[in-house]
Amino acid sequence: MTVRRIAVIGAGINGLSVARQLLIDHPDVQLTVFEKESEVAQHQSSHNSGVVHAGLYYEPGGLKARLCTRGIQLVREYCAAQNLPYDACGKLVVALESEELPRLDAIYRKSIANGVPDVRLIDAGEMHEIEPNCIGIKALHSPHTAIVSYGAIARRIAEEIQEWGATIRLSSPVARLRESADGVYVEGEAGPLNDTPFDRVIACSGLQSDRLATASGDEDDPRIVPFFGQYYVIDPAFREHVKGLIYPVPDPRYPFLGVHFTKRIDGEMTIGPNAFISLGRENYSGDGINLRDVADFIGYPGFWKFAARNMAVTLRELKTVVSKATFVREAAKYVPSLATVSVKPAVRGIRAQAMRQDGQLVDDFVIRRSGRITHIRNAPSPGATSSMAIAEYIVREVLDFN
Repeated sequence: MTVRRIAVIGAGINGLSVARQLLIDHPDVQLTVFEKESEVAQHQSSHNSGVVHAGLYYEPGGLKARLCTRGIQLVREYCAAQNLPYDACGKLVVALESEELPRLDAIYRKSIANGVPDVRLIDAGEMHEIEPNCIGIKALHSPHTAIVSYGAIARRIAEEIQEWGATIRLSSPVARLRESADGVYVEGEAGPLNDTPFDRVIACSGLQSDRLATASGDEDDPRIVPFFGQYYVIDPAFREHVKGLIYPVPDPRYPFLGVHFTKRIDGEMTIGPNAFISLGRENYSGDGINLRDVADFIGYPGFWKFAARNMAVTLRELKTVVSKATFVREAAKYVPSLATVSVKPAVRGIRAQAMRQDGQLVDDFVIRRSGRITHIRNAPSPGATSSMAIAEYIVREVLDFN
């Protein structure tokens, strides 16, 4: 069967990248992107740190490691071709105490295995040359870790694919995908959104990915459990106290990295994010409660198993949620000159983190095809970094065009 009509669900950076790759590899297909919002890139694509992750932490051989490495190259090349800002400001992962050194060494070994260029372990003296206000006993330096605006990249891709003939249907929420003998029908709550069936559909629905997948006949597991991360912008008078990115050494007992310093592509310096359960999958303001979303994770056995295992980190993160001063102090452990800096709330992101029924967070990307339908079930960080590589992988290795 000749594949002529393809639909992509979701106009975030992953969905748009998939659409772009489809048109690069198969320029004759009729392509439609369905997006529930009135504009593209309204969710995770524009609520993130903007970091182009170098591949320091990911298990060698996994999809994250492979697609992050390729994704960096593609994002860098795209920004250069489209005249979009790309700042290779560099990153330090800093050990404050000797007990962190074995973990730092482990990250270095993963970095080498993943082909991270020019990554080095450095002593306190060299660290001070790179970040004069940073303290620590040892650090891993990734000089090519960069920052971008993923929102700007996504918006340019949307313009580009429309120039190539694709249709983006905004304000078109999708409730389910129904596969029949003649193809796939994209349906909203009121019924089909297309009269002629699609030959292939790729669902890139982020925070709603599990709901769309299960409504379309896919497995119930894994489940999206949303965690919010708040960022703060520091007083502009102090932004030069940090030159690039400064991260803690992650503790494998805890599921998230911890508060760190991140330079933004507009020149602002941010502190964040913390990580705490969100009372709504799309609750970017932090106001109100989405009862359906809360009921979803409260009624999910995996959430309670996760919570029981992570009580210590839950209490740590809760302190940063209720106290701005505590939030700043956590970061100032690495840059003491900023211990009392004033901050203002910046972007608040929500991580579309997949969790299994046993309470384990899904560590790798989950991309699953069944028949004519492909679902991205898990693509948290480095999902934006990897977006163009995820698109290549789906179009060239997952989809069946026969």
